[in-house]
Amino acid sequence: MTEENPPEWEAPPPPEKIVDDPPQMSEAAMIGNIFLEPSNVFRDQRRKPRFILGGLLVIICVSIFQIAFVEKFGLENIVRARFESSKRTQDLPADQKDKMIAQQSGSVAKYVTYAVTPVVIVIAFFLGGLIYWGGSKAMGGDGGYLSTVAVWIWASVPPTLIFLIGNMIVLFLKSADDIDLATSQGGLLKANLGFFIDQKSMPVVAALLGSIDFFAIWGWILAAIGLQKVAKISSGAAWTVVLIVALVKVGFTVLGALFF
Repeated sequence: MTEENPPEWEAPPPPEKIVDDPPQMSEAAMIGNIFLEPSNVFRDQRRKPRFILGGLLVIICVSIFQIAFVEKFGLENIVRARFESSKRTQDLPADQKDKMIAQQSGSVAKYVTYAVTPVVIVIAFFLGGLIYWGGSKAMGGDGGYLSTVAVWIWASVPPTLIFLIGNMIVLFLKSADDIDLATSQGGLLKANLGFFIDQKSMPVVAALLGSIDFFAIWGWILAAIGLQKVAKISSGAAWTVVLIVALVKVGFTVLGALFF
């Protein structure tokens, strides 16, 4: 009985070559492509998160409208309108109310507000990205934290930019008599059902309907696309994360209208 010849020794296959997948577009190109090809923009965020330019654009847009609004109507008039419409302050004695208004509408207070706004927005970027990261991980996703920060920021760019353009047009065309200074600093362009509700007589209903508008829905759609691309989760899972975050935000808005 002859022994079979053992098979000739073969060298093990070489390890797979890891190919770096570089970003496909510049940050400047993303500003246009987030309107036209959002999937490709978010796919790039998985390759390498880049969001500084997008974040700066959002901050600049919000700051431009805020500064224009305050400079046109005056911070004192805006603060006074808020005091008169708030349940907590409208019944205060006139002298006490005037003192508080003066404290909150001085030149120092105005510039502090201008300076604080970008800081608040940046905190919102990283906190929102953290929430998206945690939500996508809970849904089985594998994207990195900075990629979900990029999703939060780039999903905000188109609604914020168009919102600014529309609001600036309304700001310069509408007279002060037709604007509710107490509630309009957050935006003059009403693209929601809250437009048909009297905010003073039904603040909770107005806050609920006003929280779900065209610009918010646009941002939700972009965020859901982004989470699918950067975290590799299903459409249903991405929408679950986005809608939970949106509902929490709506809940806080309604509670604010109820108590304040």
